[in-house]
Amino acid sequence: MIIEVRDGVAVVDGVPRVLVTADYPYYRDDPAVWADRLRSVRDELGIEVVTCYLPWRHHQPDPGTAPDFTGATHPARNVIGFLALCHELGLRVIAKPGPFIHAEVSYGGLPDWVCPDADPSIEPLLDASGSPSRWMDGSVGRALPAPLGAAFLTRATQWLSAVGKEVLAAEGPVIALQIANEGIYTSGALPLTAYDYSPSGVSFFRDRLRAWYGGLEAYNRVHGTSYGDWAGVEPPTGTAGLLAKADWGRFHAEYLAEVYRVWAQAVGSDLPVMVNLNPPTVPELDDWLARVRPELWGDICYGFTNWMGVVSQDRDSQARYVIAAKRAPGPNLEENWGFSQLYHPAYIDAATSFHQSLLALAAGATGFNIYTGVATSGWAPELDAAQVGPYPDCAPIDANGTATGKAPVVRALADFFARHGTEFLECAGVTDDAFGLYLPYAGIAALSGPEGPQCGRPLRAFHERMRARGLDYAVLDLENTTLEELAAYRTVTVPGGPFMHRRVQQLLAGYTEAGGRVLVDGPAPTVDETMAPCALLTPSAPPPDSAESPILYGDADVFLRSHPGRDVHYLTVLVQTGNEGPIGVRTPYGTVEVVAAEGGAAVLRLAGGELGDLVVKGINAYLSCAVEASVRLNGVRVGASGPGDLIRIGGTRA
Repeated sequence: MIIEVRDGVAVVDGVPRVLVTADYPYYRDDPAVWADRLRSVRDELGIEVVTCYLPWRHHQPDPGTAPDFTGATHPARNVIGFLALCHELGLRVIAKPGPFIHAEVSYGGLPDWVCPDADPSIEPLLDASGSPSRWMDGSVGRALPAPLGAAFLTRATQWLSAVGKEVLAAEGPVIALQIANEGIYTSGALPLTAYDYSPSGVSFFRDRLRAWYGGLEAYNRVHGTSYGDWAGVEPPTGTAGLLAKADWGRFHAEYLAEVYRVWAQAVGSDLPVMVNLNPPTVPELDDWLARVRPELWGDICYGFTNWMGVVSQDRDSQARYVIAAKRAPGPNLEENWGFSQLYHPAYIDAATSFHQSLLALAAGATGFNIYTGVATSGWAPELDAAQVGPYPDCAPIDANGTATGKAPVVRALADFFARHGTEFLECAGVTDDAFGLYLPYAGIAALSGPEGPQCGRPLRAFHERMRARGLDYAVLDLENTTLEELAAYRTVTVPGGPFMHRRVQQLLAGYTEAGGRVLVDGPAPTVDETMAPCALLTPSAPPPDSAESPILYGDADVFLRSHPGRDVHYLTVLVQTGNEGPIGVRTPYGTVEVVAAEGGAAVLRLAGGELGDLVVKGINAYLSCAVEASVRLNGVRVGASGPGDLIRIGGTRA
């Protein structure tokens, strides 16, 4: 199997595939059961690709010894043996060597000996107050190392290089890598003031300023300052000028890109590299938008995680989820399929995870992950002293290796997208409207609060307007978008403010000249990025509200994808918690009526005017909801024989 990642899509042996994976934390389980659990993932769940972290603290607990990948010091460290089992069983692997992994592992998987508290030679990550950023293990907070600090960077590079040379060098089942975790230290959604004010971070900030402005004279002219040396330029405070705040947001984006680049390069592998960003929080939406700029990452592929709440019942969680899925093409690399005690009791039932996995795909993700596919027990206390087994508490395969009630639901999703995933990816979302991100405003808003230009607030308002009308939309980065890409949309909504890059204003002016409508949320800019006069952007009048909502009745989100060359469509219906009765949806073939459980969902293939394969969730035990799942199109009904799920794949009902 040869895998590439093209525009966020996994291409396997030349064929685009929806990337369906399941995580198995081998390091938390008895090696004697590894083979049995892997067979269950393959045979019960229908999964072909396993993901697994490689915890640094697990494989190299002592600084004076080399990493153990063969089990010489403990059987659970034999990751080479684990990968050999995967290969023998026909499973492929996405390896995740960190160096920071979170995964409920002590100190996020970092060994204790890289903590600045233990080794003063290691530079700590600092926040805006000059205090070390700390990773909380229960009530104990330990300082985190500055990623670009020389001492830690040397040690992290040695770890990643050892993984590359000793674990990945031989031909085997590993088809891709994931580096870091949810930013750097599960920090992708933190405020811009949370890091990095360490000497190495500030040095990188000044290096970026030199690169952007060319010389100090140009910097002073644009900013209205009179610095005599770059060393005098400090990270901005809340009272700094707008451009200085925008610079700090841009620094965060390039800082994240640099850490990703250095860590990926250290592995020394030609395998595709992915990352898994945590979605934005509601208060820090602008901070996240400023920092997360996949356009800067080169060949490193965007991916994201869940861990934000139950989207079928929480409006904020749903918005965060959709924005993360739409920010860039890439897979959902961690969907909660097993944690009801650690996160929310709704995850005790498969309906919650089923809903969210389908939402990710409908909103733009190119794959999803079962985290975790297997419950584990028996890990060493130095790996994790906080969790009580099993981990997690309600996985599709339990800690005894037995398939639970979630397993058939995972299998249905895996089988559906194994059969139709290529065609699903060929289809495009039915979207007439887009939101154009202008990310300098995100950096400003992150440091200024509600005063001044915004990016996140207009985006959230746009999302809510579209959701209220039942309409899908696109998200574009205006600094990295072409006129051809803009031309695909009837309207583009952009945040307003005092300045905007000249090239962006020219782009939007060309779009309006070609018949598009630019809707500005706020004042139109009057100057460019150098503060030179530039007022090319003329806001358009909103178009007549003629787009019909596809939702005829019921409380649900719906997404329609249509094939550009064939009469094929995919309809995803995401039922909200509290809905009672059927959901009616307008489609190219007439009204489709779906009966599904509260908080459940359905995915349908429509072709040639008829219902094709489908998966509909009719049971949500958490909400004590059991309905006879069904779908009706033009009088033709396909339904379960009693309260329960409805699965039809390959024309055959499960």
